[in-house]
Amino acid sequence: MVTVSLTGGSKEDVATVFGVLRTAFPTDRPADDVPHEQPGDRTPVWTADFDPTEERIPTGPTPLEGSISATLQGGYVAVDRLREALSDSFAVQEQGTASGDQEKEVDLRLRTKRQSDRATASARKKAATRAHLGSGR
Repeated sequence: MVTVSLTGGSKEDVATVFGVLRTAFPTDRPADDVPHEQPGDRTPVWTADFDPTEERIPTGPTPLEGSISATLQGGYVAVDRLREALSDSFAVQEQGTASGDQEKEVDLRLRTKRQSDRATASARKKAATRAHLGSGR
């Protein structure tokens, strides 16, 4: 299980990010659950839990209105799987990490992928596939 906390973006961008993750992995939130802003001066933090299973539905590049901060917290493998799903849809920049015995926390900045980001990601996937096929698996 990975807890995902989103800040610094519009509620529409929050809905977009959670929608991508909801498509890829099981979550604790129903499909019709949309972010709502609370009145006041506090910076909103939207949170949801996801279960990044080995099997996931791939997602493609998805536009955001702006950039948004994401904090992922959970087991090492689960956080890596969730981050990979985010990388399929968004340009992901690591802002920081903290590691413990059983869990890690990763702070990311998400934005819309540029065409060059998409080409790099595609080339990386092809190289990984060739390496996997070449290993005889």
